[in-house]
Amino acid sequence: MLRILIFSVLVMLVPVDGHAVNPDEILSDPALEARARDISKGLRCLVCQNQSIDDSDASLAKDLRVLVRERLTAGDSNEDVVTYVVSRYGDFVLLKPPFKMATLLLWVGPILLIVIGLFAAFMFFRKNRAEAALPGATPKPLNKDEQKRLQKLLAGDDQ
Repeated sequence: MLRILIFSVLVMLVPVDGHAVNPDEILSDPALEARARDISKGLRCLVCQNQSIDDSDASLAKDLRVLVRERLTAGDSNEDVVTYVVSRYGDFVLLKPPFKMATLLLWVGPILLIVIGLFAAFMFFRKNRAEAALPGATPKPLNKDEQKRLQKLLAGDDQ
């Protein structure tokens, strides 16, 4: 029984090639189909947003896959097809958007956040270390309420 359970878990962990391309979309020319798949892997599904149109089951992804295949059969180059799709949907449709002014924050943003976080941590620890290292620094004396509370705690009567 344990062997069956282990085998079942291992089978579920095996990666599956999950292309969403339907059989009716596949081109009869293997070279064109390979080009279509290559282009589709670089285009983002606008519905799913973190999947390529090659992997997505969304109807818009299907429409984009068909559009890519139509453009290829019309004789467009791979670059022409991508340019056409980008002209209709913008750079967001690319899984790897180009580095330009409009996408600068997208590329530099994560690095900027890390640098700001490291600077903030550095300043925080520097301030705490400076306060702890002040010569002659003595703690502030307890007020009367704090002294009474301390005496009760030391006596074992913390109520």
